[in-house]
Amino acid sequence: MFKAKEICPGVAIVIFNKENQVLLQKRADVNLWGIPSGHVEPGETVEAAAVREVLEETGLKVKILRLIGVYSEPSYQVFQYPDGRITHFVTCCFQAEVVGGDLTASSPETLDLRYFSRDQLPMDILKMDPLWLEDALAETTQAFIR
Repeated sequence: MFKAKEICPGVAIVIFNKENQVLLQKRADVNLWGIPSGHVEPGETVEAAAVREVLEETGLKVKILRLIGVYSEPSYQVFQYPDGRITHFVTCCFQAEVVGGDLTASSPETLDLRYFSRDQLPMDILKMDPLWLEDALAETTQAFIR
């Protein structure tokens, strides 16, 4: 495991369509599929960051439904970027519903956007996303802390 030099607040947003498929984004920075996610900007709430990140990366306007969990486990929350920077993320994962906008991969951060059924997730998916999805599908109202 890499030794992080910085810690960063992050958000991830699980969005299901009417067929209960999950929206995944092919990320330009790591060329992997993942749940839409990003950084919290200074002066921004985690909820506002989640709504902003979804709009920027997918073109969709969303409403937050619930907090799925808070994730900080270094084994899957420490990343080394292509530029060598190593960051430990503490991520608030939310479930949201689409309330407007059009699904479009117009952001330079997004290579592709698709809905996937949970039993046919792509093999090239970020390592923490199956856990976030599993927690999103758990039949509990209590948020996970992992």
